[in-house]
Amino acid sequence: MPSKQLTQRRKVRKQHVRRGAGRPARERAGSKFGTRGQPEESQAAILKAAVGEFAEYGIAGARTDRIAQAARVNKALLYYYFKDKDALYEAVLDHVFSGLRDRVLPVLGSDLAPQKKMLAYVGEYFDYIAANPHFPRVVQSEWMRVGAHGSPRMLRIAQEYFAPIYRRVGQLLRDGADKGAFRRVNPMDFLPSLVGVVIFYFSTAPAMKALLKVDPLSRERIVERRKFVLEFVSKALFV
Repeated sequence: MPSKQLTQRRKVRKQHVRRGAGRPARERAGSKFGTRGQPEESQAAILKAAVGEFAEYGIAGARTDRIAQAARVNKALLYYYFKDKDALYEAVLDHVFSGLRDRVLPVLGSDLAPQKKMLAYVGEYFDYIAANPHFPRVVQSEWMRVGAHGSPRMLRIAQEYFAPIYRRVGQLLRDGADKGAFRRVNPMDFLPSLVGVVIFYFSTAPAMKALLKVDPLSRERIVERRKFVLEFVSKALFV
């Protein structure tokens, strides 16, 4: 009997050792490489890493192994969520533009007076780009890559994300002009000019930093730039 009890205890200990050895390994793998049980966290990490990769190298030079490493997931998990690099790139574009749309449309749909609404819209637009300074480089590289005739991908992006914003801002410009708050301007001129004032600063930040020996993305400079942009729009548009 004693020998049988000893044998049984040894079996139980071996089972506990095997279970204990396996659990930390799975936990480490989950924390380092992501798991399918945490899809939102894993996909968010992949998208964040992909934005930086595409901004730096464009779609042609981007590498999924670098994206997976930066996101702390393995490539198998990356391809589980995004079937290939093109699908990931399209997801990045959706991520960029859906965030902008969701940020500015509530302001454009508000009951604010025209001048306050315009400044609120420009402020939200600026703040979104300031919080995501890689976004302009991703978008510009796509426009340059597809050329003058565009692409089905960018046509879809334009219809789904640009068009609702363009319609609301165009209506705001007309309403403001009718009420005597704005100079009467063509939205086809005003909107590209506004985009240029906001976007160009961030897309050229690396060059400005090297040239001027000042960090264009420091907190102090962002505050100054935001104030300048709002004043610039006011002087250009308001009566």
